[in-house]
Amino acid sequence: MRSLKILGTLAVVGLVPLLTGCNSMQRKLSRGLTNLGEPLRLGELQRSSEQNAISGDSVPSYGFVHGVTRTLARTAVGAFEVVTFPIPTDPIIYPVAPVFPDSQQRDQMGHAGVGSDQFLGFQDSAVLPMFPGSEFNPLQN
Repeated sequence: MRSLKILGTLAVVGLVPLLTGCNSMQRKLSRGLTNLGEPLRLGELQRSSEQNAISGDSVPSYGFVHGVTRTLARTAVGAFEVVTFPIPTDPIIYPVAPVFPDSQQRDQMGHAGVGSDQFLGFQDSAVLPMFPGSEFNPLQN
């Protein structure tokens, strides 16, 4: 009887990837890994602080507190999505893509395979992306 339970469990685990489709599993896993990196990226914290400063809210620390809670929420959702990536679900937290402050819009990270300026010795990525204004792009108009 015990071997029948083990066989049934293995059959269900083996069928989950076939029934859910690999594309949704890959997206969910990559979304979860991206969200797990939020405490290092601090995009939610920077955006919340910036939006609070722009709106001129009477409580200056609200943006920081809201950013910290959004960072923790995105990290927890990322951990949940990594653990449950074989089970298809809709995204739990919106926006799905990581956010950045409006003052520091991201395009595509520069590295050795991307960018027309790579042979000149320049890269178009930020040295310290967590600090606004640290972008250095000598070829930008």
